[in-house]
Amino acid sequence: MGSTLDDRFASLVRVHSPAVGNYLRRRLYPLTRSDLDDLVEETFIVVWRRIDDIPPQAELAWIIGVARNVLRNARRSKQRRSRFESSLTPRADDSSAEDYVIGDSSVREALLKLSEEDREIVMLNAWDGLDTTAIASVLQTTTNAAAVRLTRAQARFRDAFVAADVR
Repeated sequence: MGSTLDDRFASLVRVHSPAVGNYLRRRLYPLTRSDLDDLVEETFIVVWRRIDDIPPQAELAWIIGVARNVLRNARRSKQRRSRFESSLTPRADDSSAEDYVIGDSSVREALLKLSEEDREIVMLNAWDGLDTTAIASVLQTTTNAAAVRLTRAQARFRDAFVAADVR
């Protein structure tokens, strides 16, 4: 029985770690290889602990949801550390991945006008290629709620993009 779990875990890591790495890389910049490896590793530690909870039909979406939580925890830790160190050292560059990845200033400007929730759902769909079922799993909501949120976020993005592009 242990061997079957080991095999399933090895398969999950082999199949999904590139997507998890890409998800994390696109949301955190600058990111050292070591930081990325640590976050991917933390994600798969949770996957190992909760391997029986992973829905077979939505493995990637479930694992991306774990990565999202790991990233949130890492950001909170970084913020606490930054507040503590702020009097000792200059504040580190807090630029987001959008600042560096998106070359089109209109797209960047439109993304930055969105709320964090809208930006995340648009990025899950456009950058990570997740459909509404997978997005629902990542956000821990229903497929219908994810579809409505995505449609509304896309509309707000379009409005912000048109406004940014007009200038």
